[in-house]
Amino acid sequence: MSLRITPLTDPAHGAHSRRLAWLASDADSVPLGTAFLRLFDGGQAHLAELSLQVHPTERRKGVGSRLLDTAVAAARDEARRCVSAQAEAGSPGDLFLPAHGFRKVLTLRFARLPLAGADLTALAGIIGRPHPGYRLASWEGTVPDELAKTFADSCRAMDDMPMEDTDHGTTLWDVDRVRAAAKAVHDRGDHLHTVVALDTTDGSIAGFTELVVPGNGRGDGQHYGTGVLPKHRGHSLGRWMKAESIRRAREHYPDLGGLLTDTADSNTHMRRISDSLGYVPTHTTVQYQLDL
Repeated sequence: MSLRITPLTDPAHGAHSRRLAWLASDADSVPLGTAFLRLFDGGQAHLAELSLQVHPTERRKGVGSRLLDTAVAAARDEARRCVSAQAEAGSPGDLFLPAHGFRKVLTLRFARLPLAGADLTALAGIIGRPHPGYRLASWEGTVPDELAKTFADSCRAMDDMPMEDTDHGTTLWDVDRVRAAAKAVHDRGDHLHTVVALDTTDGSIAGFTELVVPGNGRGDGQHYGTGVLPKHRGHSLGRWMKAESIRRAREHYPDLGGLLTDTADSNTHMRRISDSLGYVPTHTTVQYQLDL
């Protein structure tokens, strides 16, 4: 089969990453598949993240292999140390990636909370339980100016989350970065909601959880990061904040169907929190890594 790989111009550049793209087509210019390679900066400048799709009827004809070779060559040209890619367990990608030299580095468990069945009485009990030395606060969209610095500092809570064998690097958070992340959600028309636990002794943020809701308030919301700084752990702040996030979603978005979350298989603590709040497992994905 005659196969052409065409580089594309991709406008999906973030404040701290950029993306390369390619289209695979046949002799008649019929699209067969695509590959996208996201290149990060800062503490993740060694990493490239691959997303590769081939039309089901065109698989096992070398299309994916050609796209992969092109993307890997570009990653090497960009002096990247590794390429990561993700596939649902049992999918064609879950077979394709290890067959091309990728090694399994992380298993992610996905779960969903149907909001209609959320136990509001149980949530109220969790939220109302005293947490001496802490209080909850929340906002929609960009962090308020008076909390911006301490919120950026609190993002370090994600630095030591279980990532198994992933060469993930470190995301370097500052005020500009947290504001840029909020702007990206706003610009695509979605709603970002953040709940934090404040240390009442100095007003600093001890932990946070983020939830993104579709712009029309329907479908499913997606939990983003949840973390508690090391010196504040052991006080059930994660469960407290997440319960408040669920309550607010139920209150503000009556047409929202559910909330989605994903957790590393090895992060047993966060998985227990989700289980205790009623999240139901849906599927598993596997993250692979190719060392260059």
